[in-house]
Amino acid sequence: MAVASNGKADLHTHTTASDGTRPPAANVRLAKEAGLAAIAITDHDTMAGVEEAIAEGERIGITVVPGVELSTVAEGRDIHILGYYTNWRDALWQERLAGLRGTRDQRNEMIVERLVQLGVSITMDEVIQAASLEGDGAAKGKSDVSDRAAGKTIGRPHIAAVLLNKGVVATMKEAFDLYLAEGAAAYVNPPRLHPFEAIEWIKEAGGTSVIAHPGLYGDDELVEKIVRRGIEGIEAYHSDHDAEAEARYVQMAKRYGLFVTGGSDYHGERQGKVFHGAIGSRTVDADVLQQLDKRVRE
Repeated sequence: MAVASNGKADLHTHTTASDGTRPPAANVRLAKEAGLAAIAITDHDTMAGVEEAIAEGERIGITVVPGVELSTVAEGRDIHILGYYTNWRDALWQERLAGLRGTRDQRNEMIVERLVQLGVSITMDEVIQAASLEGDGAAKGKSDVSDRAAGKTIGRPHIAAVLLNKGVVATMKEAFDLYLAEGAAAYVNPPRLHPFEAIEWIKEAGGTSVIAHPGLYGDDELVEKIVRRGIEGIEAYHSDHDAEAEARYVQMAKRYGLFVTGGSDYHGERQGKVFHGAIGSRTVDADVLQQLDKRVRE
């Protein structure tokens, strides 16, 4: 697999394999249209979209970075750890990812139960249906069983889509603000993988670990604890980071000798609004791929 060394790279995007609205190949085409040299596919707790994306990248001439975004919890706070260039065909790695998706499924069910307790009419079947119908028709007609077998991840945006379709809320943002965001009425946070363990898992799978969007956690002391445990990179450039946050995390990376990465965290479009940013809106120089890919470094 060729690794780009020139141009720009968006190292954080999501597809219909998790909670994005576009299939993996569509993300790759958007990256090409944006003039990028490389794009990473970093779905939540799954690498099910990587094969399709790589094939499309080879077809149209753009480097695709295999990635994943692991859902972890530390000190009661959601922390996301990005893993790049892991061996996604490794049996133990796939087993671990499947376990994370199982925890995510449990969380979804708990959120739905909480919503019902709040008087909202919603079922898990409706959430599964919303996930299966999302994204350029690519997943239409899939059953819950086939989605799970393919490694598809269902998450809060799919619950939000049901609330929106039912008229419970007027926008996706309102769904999160009122019900789904941290501290909102239906938010739950069951026991999950710790970031320290995620770092080890990524290392054992041959990959490179990066802490995602640290500015969203509101706790740089906790970020530094994770950094000191052995994280290899920090996502300084992100759609939800302002210039001050970007500069702060670039300095943190220099202080600890970390790779600096960045990406849009593109989740597609809902109601005509792009979440979190358009592909290519946050990038880093593609030469960072030489550092992220341990096969090149060794």
